[in-house]
Amino acid sequence: MQEEVENRTINLAISTSKLTLRAIVAGLRKFLQSCQKKKAEQGRDTGVHGKQTVKQLLGQNQGAANAEIDREGIRDFERIARKYGVDFAVRKDRSVNPPRYLVFVRAKDADALSAICQEQQARALSKTKRPSVLAQLRKLTQLVAAIPTKVREKRQERDR
Repeated sequence: MQEEVENRTINLAISTSKLTLRAIVAGLRKFLQSCQKKKAEQGRDTGVHGKQTVKQLLGQNQGAANAEIDREGIRDFERIARKYGVDFAVRKDRSVNPPRYLVFVRAKDADALSAICQEQQARALSKTKRPSVLAQLRKLTQLVAAIPTKVREKRQERDR
C-alpha cells in the first residue's frame, strides 16, 4: 500500500513538471513570435532618434536633405528640431574660415526642415527687435549714478 502511494506521488510530480515545462516553452515561443512581428511591422528601425551622427542618419536608408546654419543658431535649431521630433545630424565644415555648419535631416522630414527654418528665422528676428537686458541694466545704472545722494554723517561726541 505504501509503495503504491509513493508511485502515484512520483507520477503526479513528474506529470506536473512536464506540464509547467511545456507551458514555459509555449510562452517563450509566443514571446519570440510577437517580437518578430513587431520588427517586421517597424521595418528597419535603428532605435536612434533626435541628434545623431551623419553615418547613423544615412544608415536609415531614407535619404537626407541638408541646410546651412550659422554657429549661433545651432542651439535654437536643436531645440526646435526636438520639438518637431526630427532626426538630424550636425556637421561642421572646417575647410572654410569661419567654419560653416551643415544640418542633415531625413528626406521624408524635409517639410519639417522648412518649418524649423522658418521658426528659427522668426526667433532670430524677434531677438533683434528685443533690447538686451544687459544694455537696459547699464542704462539704469547710469541713471541711478546720476541721481544726487544725500550723505548723512553720524558723529559721536566724546567727553574729554
